[in-house]
Amino acid sequence: MSAIRNAARIAAWLLFWCNGLWGQTPAYYPHVEPIILKNCALPCHHAGGVGPFALMTYEDVSKRGKFIAKVTEIRYMPPFPADRSFQHYANERGLTDGEIAAIRQWVTNGMPRGNTPTPVRATPNGRPAPSGRPSPLGRPTDEAKTAQQSDDASRRIMHFRMTRPYAIKGDGREDFRYFHVPMNLKEDIWVEAIEFIPGNRKRLHHSRLMIDSTGTMQVIDGIAEDDPKLRFFQQTPLADAFLYGWVPGNDRVTFPAGTAKYIKAGSDLILNIHYAPSPADETDQSEVILYLAPKPAQHAVQTLTLTENDITNQPFRLAANTKPTFFAKYGPLQQDIRLISVLPHMHLLGKTFRAFAITPDGEAINLIKIDDWDYKWQLTYQFKALLTVPKGSIIIAEGLYDNTAQNPLNPNTPVRDVGYGWNSTDEMMNLVLYYVLTSERAAAAAAKE
Repeated sequence: MSAIRNAARIAAWLLFWCNGLWGQTPAYYPHVEPIILKNCALPCHHAGGVGPFALMTYEDVSKRGKFIAKVTEIRYMPPFPADRSFQHYANERGLTDGEIAAIRQWVTNGMPRGNTPTPVRATPNGRPAPSGRPSPLGRPTDEAKTAQQSDDASRRIMHFRMTRPYAIKGDGREDFRYFHVPMNLKEDIWVEAIEFIPGNRKRLHHSRLMIDSTGTMQVIDGIAEDDPKLRFFQQTPLADAFLYGWVPGNDRVTFPAGTAKYIKAGSDLILNIHYAPSPADETDQSEVILYLAPKPAQHAVQTLTLTENDITNQPFRLAANTKPTFFAKYGPLQQDIRLISVLPHMHLLGKTFRAFAITPDGEAINLIKIDDWDYKWQLTYQFKALLTVPKGSIIIAEGLYDNTAQNPLNPNTPVRDVGYGWNSTDEMMNLVLYYVLTSERAAAAAAKE
């Protein structure tokens, strides 16, 4: 009975909170729309976004109102798998109790429209700018912007599409391809935000963006991962072996002010794309959008990746009907670094993931902790402020897997031993970190490399 009374008190308080805050029944304009835009539409549910449908208008939201009320009440949406008591991030998602109650009350009362639409911020290419973060263009895109400013901003957005549609065969097999995308850069550029737009979201398993500055890789466009000719080109050092990685749930990455990825004139994009099995012939022509910084950045963003080769308890093999934990280690660091973000990666057998750094003084610096791994939501978690990790530190990652028949996501029936591989039925353990160097001299040297 006490639990029932407590629940009734909480419900009454939330109803009072909503009515007290607004003095009326919530309407879409102006009460519910800001909640949906900030937490749902702008991060994911817009044209080309990671969400399966748009939530940009009253009509979009009202026709799914009951569904939205349900998934927000159980906190399934908006998704944010990382443990916020372990570390905080600039791109955290989540609704307050009051916001959840407001959506529920709005739905219960028939989803009234209201009459004060809120203008949606958008970048000059028509895509919404991230809410709660600096616009990738470095300035707000409101009605007061002059035509000259708008034209300048438009020039600082570069679109690079695969040169032609790729034909995905409907043979039920996984497909791994490399694509060469000319950039035709006449001068060096500094990139402060990166976005990948899948041309066939249903079939893309992942995409890794790389930069080649040698001008020798045009012939690999469309080449298969198992083509013997690829081995020759894989011996060529890349200018950037990890510009950006798209996985399900990941969206545009925007670097903090004063930092950017540096790309030399004459460079080209290399896309490494994994296509999931398809029962019918389909096509893909994915696109990369680069948002340029208005001036050279003080610090060049670099990438540090822990892979299966860094696992300390080798071999990386998941025996059938076991729940193994693997540990990866990188370091000690040769110089101070400042971390921008962290992106963990596992496949369908992953259950939990944790990463942290240990300083020479024995202090633990928490990076990421996910207690319920969800392959469909793999995010780049950007720290609220640059996280300094001193020279001599060691970075540790731990991944727990469930390769049993009791795991409903196990792709293998019957259960079998699983090792490293890019196939959906294989497994991986990666940790990708964007960082900048602390030393100004080292940062300048890195930009010139």
